[in-house]
Amino acid sequence: MKFESETIYLVLFVIFPLICETQTMLEGLYCGKENCYDVLGITREATKREIAKQYRKLAKMYHPDMHRDVEVKIEAENNFKRVANAYEILKDDESRNDYDYMLDHPEQFYSHYYRYYSRRVAPKVDVRIVIAVTISIISAIQYYTSWKRYESAIKYLLTVPKYRNKAVDFAKEKGLLDFQKKKKSKSKVEIKEEMDAVIRRVLEDNMDIRGGYAKPKVTDLLWAKIILFPYAVICYCGWYAIWIWKFDVCKQPYGDEQKLYLIRKNFKMGEVQFDALEDEEKEEFLRLELWKKPKYEEWSKQKEEEMKKQMAEDSRYKAYRRYIKNHGVGRMTFDDS
Repeated sequence: MKFESETIYLVLFVIFPLICETQTMLEGLYCGKENCYDVLGITREATKREIAKQYRKLAKMYHPDMHRDVEVKIEAENNFKRVANAYEILKDDESRNDYDYMLDHPEQFYSHYYRYYSRRVAPKVDVRIVIAVTISIISAIQYYTSWKRYESAIKYLLTVPKYRNKAVDFAKEKGLLDFQKKKKSKSKVEIKEEMDAVIRRVLEDNMDIRGGYAKPKVTDLLWAKIILFPYAVICYCGWYAIWIWKFDVCKQPYGDEQKLYLIRKNFKMGEVQFDALEDEEKEEFLRLELWKKPKYEEWSKQKEEEMKKQMAEDSRYKAYRRYIKNHGVGRMTFDDS
């Protein structure tokens, strides 16, 4: 029993660490089976300056251009690669610390592989640059899509006679359209193009386009929102504190702005979505006092009942209900007639 225990002790504490140490020095991991310090001919206490000096010395010695004989040149090229690889590992503080850790803890075999290849595979570009470029691309796409939607809205308004005629009348009042002078010096096509350009400017300057088709602003971009985020948080905290003081503590009556805010919260709508509503519709909400929760719930139930009644009287909805009742939800049929 004593002999067996001594054998186990010898295997665990003497032979196994030696095996781990030899296995750790593998090809493809740092300097392979060689010691990077021995490759450069320096000690572990060498400074970065000493490492660079020794590398320049060896690189000059083993540079392939310094040799003419083919065999000597091939051997010098291999030595040059060994020296360059060792220098790449030891010149960087983090890489050198990982290598020193491997020399001191050869038993952590898999950990060394993870450290080495995670550093080799990891991108060399600064993460902050990647984040900045990504945010810039998102902001550019965001502005482009917003501008395209705004352009489509303006083009649509140019085709609507109601808005086009109003824009023409407004341009004539301001003297922006003078057909008598233009007819003498320009063709009909040029006059029409110039007239469309004037009408477009009038619509852009005077039409209040809201919602998702509104004219894009720089403050709506992701970059601006990130930069202005601390300011927005401070403004919101100040606004919320004033709200509590005025309406919860002092019990002051709500103004139209505060009432509309509460109505929007009751509807669970975003600011852009709510701003897209017509002013008459908002005035109707104010008249019905929908900022009050009980009245909003009563109005919502009434609207729901009206919707159900309309759907019950709709012939298409009745046909759909009959189909569901007879055939079920999961059945699909095709009309071959």
